[in-house]
Amino acid sequence: MRRLLLSILVCGCAYAHVVSMSSGELHVEGRSATYELRIPMYEVAHVTNPETALLDQLKFEGARRTSSNCQEQDGTYICRADYEFTAPVPDKIEVECTLFQVTVPNHVHLLYAVQGPNSDQAVFDQSFRRAEVRFHPPSRAELIAKAAAAGIARLFKSASGLLFLAVLVLAARNTREMGILTIAFLAGEWLARPLAPRIPMSFSPEFLEAVLALTVAYLAAEIVFLPDSQARWAVVPILGIAHGLAFAAFPSSYLTAASITQALFLGVLWLAARKIPRGWRRPAAGVLLVGGIGWFVRMLL
Repeated sequence: MRRLLLSILVCGCAYAHVVSMSSGELHVEGRSATYELRIPMYEVAHVTNPETALLDQLKFEGARRTSSNCQEQDGTYICRADYEFTAPVPDKIEVECTLFQVTVPNHVHLLYAVQGPNSDQAVFDQSFRRAEVRFHPPSRAELIAKAAAAGIARLFKSASGLLFLAVLVLAARNTREMGILTIAFLAGEWLARPLAPRIPMSFSPEFLEAVLALTVAYLAAEIVFLPDSQARWAVVPILGIAHGLAFAAFPSSYLTAASITQALFLGVLWLAARKIPRGWRRPAAGVLLVGGIGWFVRMLL
């Protein structure tokens, strides 16, 4: 099982990097706006007519593009465009971004929007194609709530991620070990942030979900076949790295909210698991083992 997990992590479809990203800045003044897109050249090498295909994937509600130009500069493809709005821009704009359709499926775009002294930031990917940027100083509570909601939404959209939390609880034999495994798992997720830019391959969301399903199957197999293993604290951080890759391209506030939610969720699950007879844990792990393998196969297909 360990060899299979390693092979899945190092194989697959290689595009550029596990973190596929671009950034953009929108400056609004009255009814006019300028937008600048910056994306690494290796992300557009396979894109047909990138000078139009990229900008066509970005739409600002109530605006039409009046001019644009693109060029390469020091390994970065830069597109600049001018927009005209049908009416003076209020304090918010609805933005749609589908860059993942012409780059790679796991592409993430970070948009920074400015109007006078006010600014906002939005993050787009395959799951979050539309967002509202607001031009008023957000309160600290709004910033925290926005980041928390986005991070929690990413956490709960992964069935493999939720199954792993369940099997992690089954892997703990006492409260002390539950605390150690929780810390080890969360530490592994955070370790993925500096490691992700150094991984020379790109995973589609479906492939990454399949890898996470395999982590469920691996830990469940340890519970079933090695119930007395003392090395789970060393394996769990490695599995946590795989789970952290789903958050690596997003602002750290996303993973912060997800980590807090996971810690609370694990605490609740542990309180419930303590009431389950010890003899039931291996059969329950067996069910999760079958479920993890089944989900893994489904994601690959």
